[in-house]
Amino acid sequence: MRRSWVEQVMGMPVSVLARGSSAGSDAADTAVQALFTSLREVDRVFSPYKPDSDVSRLGRGEIGWDDVSPDVKDVRERCAAAGELTDGLFSAELPDGGWDPSGLVKGWAVERAAELLRSVDGLDWCLNAGGDVLVVCPSAEPFTVGIQDPRDPGRVVAALARQSGAVATSGTAARGAHLYDPRTGRAVRSRWLSVSVSGASLEYADILATVAFVAGDEWPAVLPPGYEGLGVLADGHLHATAGWGTG
Repeated sequence: MRRSWVEQVMGMPVSVLARGSSAGSDAADTAVQALFTSLREVDRVFSPYKPDSDVSRLGRGEIGWDDVSPDVKDVRERCAAAGELTDGLFSAELPDGGWDPSGLVKGWAVERAAELLRSVDGLDWCLNAGGDVLVVCPSAEPFTVGIQDPRDPGRVVAALARQSGAVATSGTAARGAHLYDPRTGRAVRSRWLSVSVSGASLEYADILATVAFVAGDEWPAVLPPGYEGLGVLADGHLHATAGWGTG
């Protein structure tokens, strides 16, 4: 049996595709609805577009770090750790002195909320949050994850079969030059349109996809063991690391 859900949360479509005998159960529906609730709460706290979020209030100086929620403090520590892990290629500190953890929050929030789906016995599921995907298949039958063509959102440039783990993509095709290099404070200009990263954790795949895009032609070298990548050049050519397509 297959069943799907979709909602617009955190400014993006979030979908769950479930498969197996428990896909039609009340337990599955309850877990999915709780997942959406969790993501809506993250959006309330972290959105830089909502004037009453903790992030927005921090930016205006209305509250300090002692006043934010425990989740914001946790994410601040995770952002700092990601900066150390990537030798400064990742940073939530903006060139203008502000703080925007958006490059980490989505992967962290989705992976945390997905624990609710793991609690449903025997359920295969594929969770897609704006193109970043997390998969768990107790049946060992994989889902196929499509990598979107950054030149044409209606096409895919590659397909990746996954029994478990995550795939995240970063680039400028959809939102323009919104990424910046923390080392220079300037917007990233690259001959790469997107870089997708696969690995065990969606939080780290999301971070690493951003870092890889910032790194430009050196992006394969920034991926640690256990994570693989696929880059799409402006002329449509693809470059994959040696382990891409496994897992």
